[in-house]
Amino acid sequence: MAQNGQKKMVEEITSMNEDFAKWYTDVVKKAELIDYSSVRGCMVIRPYGYAIWENIQKDLDARFKATGHENVYMPMFIPESLLQKEKDHVEGFAPEVAWVTHGGSEKLTERLCVRPTSETLFCDHYKNVIHSYRDLPKLYNQWCSVVRWEKTTRPFLRSVEFLWQEGHTMHETEEEAREETLQMLNIYADFCKESLAIPVLKGQKTKKEQFAGAEATYTIEAMMHDGVALQSGTSHYFGDGFARAFDITFTGRDNKLYYPHQTSWGVSTRLIGGIIMTHGDDNGLVLPPAIAPVQVVVIPIAQHKPGVLEKAGELYETLKAQGIRVKLDDTDNSPGWKFAEYEMKGVPLRLEIGPKDMEAGQCVLVRRDNREKITVRLEELSSAVPAALQAVHDGLYERALENRRNRTYTAHDFEEFTAIAKEHNGFIKAMWCGDEACEDKIKELTGVKSRCIPFEEEHISDRCVCCGKPATKMVYWGRQY
Repeated sequence: MAQNGQKKMVEEITSMNEDFAKWYTDVVKKAELIDYSSVRGCMVIRPYGYAIWENIQKDLDARFKATGHENVYMPMFIPESLLQKEKDHVEGFAPEVAWVTHGGSEKLTERLCVRPTSETLFCDHYKNVIHSYRDLPKLYNQWCSVVRWEKTTRPFLRSVEFLWQEGHTMHETEEEAREETLQMLNIYADFCKESLAIPVLKGQKTKKEQFAGAEATYTIEAMMHDGVALQSGTSHYFGDGFARAFDITFTGRDNKLYYPHQTSWGVSTRLIGGIIMTHGDDNGLVLPPAIAPVQVVVIPIAQHKPGVLEKAGELYETLKAQGIRVKLDDTDNSPGWKFAEYEMKGVPLRLEIGPKDMEAGQCVLVRRDNREKITVRLEELSSAVPAALQAVHDGLYERALENRRNRTYTAHDFEEFTAIAKEHNGFIKAMWCGDEACEDKIKELTGVKSRCIPFEEEHISDRCVCCGKPATKMVYWGRQY
C-alpha cells in the first residue's frame, strides 16, 4: 500500500460491503474481463476474461471426454416448426426467443429462432442416425453461444448472448439415462470443488423450477460472498417425451421398436461471475489456480541492479518448464504498481526476487488469497510453488465453505422463516409439503425461492414451514442471481 499505484487502483473499486453490485461491475471492468458492446445485453469478453473461459473449457472438456462424450456442432438457427414440436419446451422459452424474419431484403417463409438451447436440433439429427440399440448411447456435447432475450442483464451472470456447453445424450433405457443425468451433475460438482474452489449443494429442482420439457432437473447451487445463491450448473432427464415428439425410434434387442430416453446438461460463462463473487475482495479478482490465466507472476525488485533481471528470467524459465502458467513482468513500472496490478487481476502467487534475496539464495512467494509471505530457498522453488498453489486453492475453498456455513439458517415455522429472510441473505433450510401453492406463497411474501431438494436430506420437523401440513421434503431456499 506504500506505492501510489496500488493505492489508486484499490480506491477505484467500490467496497463490496458498501455496494456489492457496484463492486462486481468495478471488478469485471478494472480487471479487464469484459467491455460493454453497442448491442444491448451483449458483452465483449476481453482476452483475460476469455483466457479464464478457455481454462474452464479445457478442464471440463477433458472430464467429458473421459466419460465417453464427443463434441459436435449444431446450427445456430431453429425453424419455428421444429421448435413447436415439444409444447412444454417451446412455452418455457417463448418469452426469451429472438427471431430472424428476413434473409437479406427477403421475408422468410418461416421464422428462424436464434437458439436459446438445442434440444430440438439434436432431436432432429438423432432421428436420422438412431435406428438400432447398437446406435446407443449417443453421448454428444457442443461448445457454442446461445441467445436469450433477457430484460435485465449483468456481465457473465445474465446476458442476451452467452457462451456455454450443452450436452445432449440418448439412451436405450430410463435407468441408463437417469444414471447419465446424475453422473454429469457430479462431474460439475467435482469440477467446482477441484478447479474453482467453490463448494456447491447438489439436489433436485422442484417441479415449478425444473427445465421446460424435463421430467426431472438436477442442480448445483453455490453461495456467493453476499449470501445470494447462484445456480451454477444443471442436468435434466427428459424421459422419452422429445423422442415421441420427433418420432425417434430404435429397434430393441427383442426386435421391437422403442423410444430412446434423453438427457441434457450445461454450464456457462456464468461460472466466471461465480468465481468473482465467491472469491473476490476489495482489491479485485482472486482466481483459483486451476483456471487462472497466470498462476505465478515473477516481479524483479530493484531490477536495474546487476544480475536481478537475469535471475528473474531463470526462475521464470524454471517454472515454465514445469508446466506452470507464469509471467515475468520486467517492465519499468514500479514494484508497487505491479503488486497492485496483479492483485487486481487475481494472480494466485507473486514471486519477488531482488539483490538481497539473491545474496541469501532465496525468493519470496506472496499468496493472493491471504497475502501470506513465504520465503523459499531457490533450490526448493520447484516443489514450493505447486505446494503454494495448492494451499491457495484449499484456502479459497475453506473460506467459501465457511461463508456458506455462516449464512445457512434453519426455520421451523413461517414466522421464523420470514424473520430470517428479512434479516439475512443466505440459504434457509425448511420443510415443505410439496404443494406448489406454498412455494408460490413463500416467494410472494419473502422474495425467497426454492433452490433445491438436497440429495442429503435432513429432518427438521414433520410440518411444512408454510402451511403446517405434513411435510414431504426438506428444501434449501434463498435469493438468487
